[in-house]
Amino acid sequence: MTLTQLRYLVAIADAGLNITLAAERVHATQPGLSKLLRQLEDELGFQLFHRKGRSLHAITHAGSHVLERARVILAEAANIRSIAANLRNESRGTLRIATTHTQARFALPSAVAALSRSYPQVSVHLQPVSDSDVMSLLDGGLVDLAIVSTAAGAPPPNGIALPAYRWSRTVVVPKNHPLAKQKQAPTLEQLAAHPLISYDSSLKPESSLIRAFQSAGLDPQIVMTASDADLIKTYVREGLGVGVLAEMAFQPSVDTDLRQLGADNLFAGCTTWIVLRRESVLREYALDFISVFAPHLERRAVSRALTSGGAGTSQWPGVPHWRDRQVPLKVAEPMVEAQ
Repeated sequence: MTLTQLRYLVAIADAGLNITLAAERVHATQPGLSKLLRQLEDELGFQLFHRKGRSLHAITHAGSHVLERARVILAEAANIRSIAANLRNESRGTLRIATTHTQARFALPSAVAALSRSYPQVSVHLQPVSDSDVMSLLDGGLVDLAIVSTAAGAPPPNGIALPAYRWSRTVVVPKNHPLAKQKQAPTLEQLAAHPLISYDSSLKPESSLIRAFQSAGLDPQIVMTASDADLIKTYVREGLGVGVLAEMAFQPSVDTDLRQLGADNLFAGCTTWIVLRRESVLREYALDFISVFAPHLERRAVSRALTSGGAGTSQWPGVPHWRDRQVPLKVAEPMVEAQ
């Protein structure tokens, strides 16, 4: 039994039993992944998955027990590697981040650039995926941290959630659109009268955007969705509808052909979170990345949260709004404890 076999097992489970997707996530070939899975089953003496033809259908009862322990083993193996690297004061390695397209495109570039300048031997691997997949990558140990947003300030249910910043939705229209001509912000009633373009998550029943319209007795016309804010703006430009997107996705210096309309009071505010696995040991550069992406999260407080398994992280003072947020140009030097 090898750690590679266990990592492939977890990857298959977290990919919804899709071997092709699992192979992509662990940078392996599909035949190679299938071969190691069969070798592991042969060694254990039972099947880990029910099969239908050549496809995996479900995790067996025995497989679920193995999967649970595999996650623990892989997490502890990663912790041992991090401890050893930190004790050696290594400044090289890899930081793996699962996040959404909007965060990767508009929120993370300056922080990643600052980390790169301070740690030129650290490679950063971003995995932009849908909201629903971000946490599964973290839970499966395929990334070091996740950056994901929720509405109404509620933290993600899994892991240790650290609030990075607050933000609001914004409405964008072409400059010749009827809504662009009025001086005041649009109302929900006005938006409901126009076709809307927003994120994929807007189609979910629990979407805060949908709930805002429903609470006002309105039925919005969502004619198109996309996971990428740039795509939303592209189709707004083509006249397909009114765009509703995260405010950081609107760039006044770039989106000069669009008009931004305030929507702060129309929809519930959102919070972007940095989420860590419980009982994980982070590399020093990962802690530095957190401090540069969210400067109000004091480094020692983050370390204490990891040590305590997240106890006391429900209240973090001074969580800034996106408009007031300032990212340092470089990672600060770690503070040395007095002996």
